[in-house]
Amino acid sequence: MSQRDDILTHLRSGRSLTQLEALDLYGCLRLGARIYDLKREGYDIEAENIEVSNGKHVARYTLRAAQEALW
Repeated sequence: MSQRDDILTHLRSGRSLTQLEALDLYGCLRLGARIYDLKREGYDIEAENIEVSNGKHVARYTLRAAQEALW
């Protein structure tokens, strides 16, 4: 399975994903690029900026629920 497929499956399961999680789970160094690809394919993916334990802000990506009906 490709990183794109792994990430899409993850998001379709109702879970969200950050860059660090994508690296740990799927070896994906460029989550933003994979999200960009999925958005270009028509997936409605939302980014929320969250603060992590060290005080920095990162994006947490989720697939909007309405998208689930399409697959």
